[in-house]
Amino acid sequence: MNDSRYRPDPAAVRRAFARAASGYDAAAQLQREIAARMAARLDYVRISPGLVVDAGCGTGDDLRLLGSRYPQAGRAGFDLALPMAAAARDKTPWYRRKLGALAGREPAFLCADMGRIPLRSGCVGLLWSNLALHWLADPLAAFREMHRALAVGGLLMFSTVGPDTLKELRGAFAAADDGAHVHRFIDMHDLGDMLVTAGFADPVMDMEMITVTYGSVDDLMRDLRATGSGNALAGRPRGLATPRRWARMRAAYEQLRRDGRLPATVEVVYGHAWKPQPRVTADGRAIVRLDRLHKPR
Repeated sequence: MNDSRYRPDPAAVRRAFARAASGYDAAAQLQREIAARMAARLDYVRISPGLVVDAGCGTGDDLRLLGSRYPQAGRAGFDLALPMAAAARDKTPWYRRKLGALAGREPAFLCADMGRIPLRSGCVGLLWSNLALHWLADPLAAFREMHRALAVGGLLMFSTVGPDTLKELRGAFAAADDGAHVHRFIDMHDLGDMLVTAGFADPVMDMEMITVTYGSVDDLMRDLRATGSGNALAGRPRGLATPRRWARMRAAYEQLRRDGRLPATVEVVYGHAWKPQPRVTADGRAIVRLDRLHKPR
């Protein structure tokens, strides 16, 4: 992705999710469905994390889902948008927050950036991130921070979206003008390479296509705005689109109508990887494990 117009603008992303916080839960059916599919994958993973962290936690539902799976674990979530983190916190009544904080039972919620995770190194057993990575200008930096925060043997599990996501909307806007209206998303193989570069071991990537249908283009656009998923590109058009441009976009999208509905494709990418034993020290010296050199015969 060499066109700088298509880099996410962090300030615009933060504003979009801040505006969406109050109505997010009512519109986030897809996000909850993907969280459930991610959680089902944990059935095949043997892990007993001491601390579970949700990176890009939104209004906190995923962390509560994980709490039922790992009741012994401490939990923390963080989001780039302060109103999202506040909405997640406020779902727990104040008296339960006070008592739960003392007993370590209730999750903590923070406002923070995935590129600078406010946790000490090696403290996280499971780092979870549902549909957040594609909002980052530099996912590799986030993977490196996640690797730093994870304990040796800790698991990173995430979902994001791939290049075919919103391909119908992208094509419809292309028929109207050459502006940067729809985000471009990273291929899952490139994400797998980033995981290896960041130091993770045994990365597993897979994807599935989900088609959501809408009665109109306006319904789709409202849904995107309600979940904070509007245009947050650095090169997004700043002025209002003319009625003629909107008409061209709508007419192009209408060509895809089938059985009275308009399709919107979501290419869901799932990934997980482990933090292995380090092979070198922080200053670059090789680590030799004596327990592996002196094996009993």
